[in-house]
Amino acid sequence: MNKPLPVSIPTPSSLLFARRTLIAALAATPVLPALAQFRVEVSGVGLTQLPIALVPFKGQDASPQKISEIVQADLERSGQFRGVDASGQALDEASRPDLALWRQRTADSLVVGSVTRLADGRFDVRFRLWDVVRGQDLGGQSYTVPQGDLRLASHRIADYVYEKLTGDKGIFSTRIAYVTKGGSRYSLWVADADGENAQAALASPEPIISPVWSSNGQQLAYVSFESRKPVVYVHNVASGQRRLLANFRGSNSAPAWAPDGGSLAVTLSRDGGSQLYTIPASGGEPRRLTQSASIDTEPVYSADGSTIYFVSDRGGAPQIYKMGASGGAPTRVTFSGTYNISPSVSGDGRWLAYISRVGGAFKLHVMELATGNVSAITDTSADESPSFAPNSKLIVYATHLQGREALMTTTLDGKIKARLAGQGGDIREPDWGPFQKQ
Repeated sequence: MNKPLPVSIPTPSSLLFARRTLIAALAATPVLPALAQFRVEVSGVGLTQLPIALVPFKGQDASPQKISEIVQADLERSGQFRGVDASGQALDEASRPDLALWRQRTADSLVVGSVTRLADGRFDVRFRLWDVVRGQDLGGQSYTVPQGDLRLASHRIADYVYEKLTGDKGIFSTRIAYVTKGGSRYSLWVADADGENAQAALASPEPIISPVWSSNGQQLAYVSFESRKPVVYVHNVASGQRRLLANFRGSNSAPAWAPDGGSLAVTLSRDGGSQLYTIPASGGEPRRLTQSASIDTEPVYSADGSTIYFVSDRGGAPQIYKMGASGGAPTRVTFSGTYNISPSVSGDGRWLAYISRVGGAFKLHVMELATGNVSAITDTSADESPSFAPNSKLIVYATHLQGREALMTTTLDGKIKARLAGQGGDIREPDWGPFQKQ
């Protein structure tokens, strides 16, 4: 993975820290299939997983999607739940289950439901959640959706269950963006949080890197090499329309949305070395934030918008620093290791995820910002591009696993990982989108 860029592609110094920009790593890969579908493989054991039973939804054998299976996969991938055998039972949302039976099966909670095809072709999806231990009905919901939204309905059921049982908001109906290379073609994809239902937002014969969601989930900023140099675009996900944001002299890279959506931080070399600037989301003249002889790049905002974390070699090697969102004197954040890049800050402000080079391997690390305590949470050696789920409980990242490119999610302690493995093509650059308005 740690290779130079191809000679035919510009190599602005501002991009060299980020392994996401090492386009040569995207070279010899098989041709991407028409849709980048994934399978979910969950591994690891958490300390406090909640046992939950999901009875196959009544009518789902005739449904294009197996609702209960999608919900169970979501919950298990979170690291908070483990499935309990629910075979041999026929229940739906109107049933009064024998909770003593489910206690015998060691379930703490129970999900039942149904899916019915309506005369107009839509589907009626209903469910109910039971607290088996307390013998309580925890409510339920119903959704009337077209066939294409059956997976979304399943994810919303998982969100409901997750929030009721953990107190934290579920992230299963959110979306991720990522980039693939198949043959000589690069594609920017938007997919469900489990990697399924991928839709191509953009395809190009030139590299696409660094996609990042706006805080309202309606836009993606990214860097394209269509002009044979890095240029920043903003892309409307719903309409597919895009606009040029930054195409100044030199390189334009590493966009990061401010939480209010009104501006972006970018790395520009327009005035010489690579430095940080802010630019209005509608475009316009950038305002310079850093004034150094070093390379400053990869900005990310804290959730409250008050702080920018970034990568700089001002100390002699790439490390992560922070400063006020309007600039000012930076403070160094990472001290463990000699090469730390690709910062991502959790929405609750508690955690910093980043990539550290350890003995030639690139590994995902998580720092608790209040204490500075750092944990290495992977045993792989080519990790890149970490991004927090909007509830701050999971991280998505790209890596090499068993000789293949893969997207992974992990809990913050590294105990539960899920592999979202593509069927072909090189998968890179994941970014986890915000909560969706329902």
